[in-house]
Amino acid sequence: MPLVKAGQIIEDRYVRILDDAPLPNGAPIIIAANRFLADPAAIVARDAPIGVLWPNDRKVAELVSWLDRLSLIALVFPKFRDGRAYSQARLLRERYGFRGELRATGDVLRDQFIFLIRAGFDSLEVRKAADAAAFAEAVGRYSVFYQPGADGLAPAAIARDRGASAR
Repeated sequence: MPLVKAGQIIEDRYVRILDDAPLPNGAPIIIAANRFLADPAAIVARDAPIGVLWPNDRKVAELVSWLDRLSLIALVFPKFRDGRAYSQARLLRERYGFRGELRATGDVLRDQFIFLIRAGFDSLEVRKAADAAAFAEAVGRYSVFYQPGADGLAPAAIARDRGASAR
């Protein structure tokens, strides 16, 4: 699957690990939530980046103790009309302060791309190569928003006020 990060189509350096597969030494991995939670201390002791594939029907609060050791959390959109992963992303960014990579995976439509960015996602696994180019373009399409988001951009009113006070 193509991966888009920071507006660029890139090769995914993470290896997806099946539930019963051995963990490779030194390679960045993405591991299923159940396997991670079965023995998180052993997994975070590895000397390589760790990612978790997190379903949208689990509370992200279960990860709080391990957020400083995770480099990636992949949140799942099982259907395009199921938006629970947006809420998970906002919680991870705003309440729990996760600064690693948030990846959207699953059934995401093109008209949802900008909402992913605003919710705090910085990468997206896409099913079709044409969607990768569309998502990469969407990243830079807008620079001003009225609503606050988890992407770190100041809302228009705050940005305007900062500009006025700088004069």
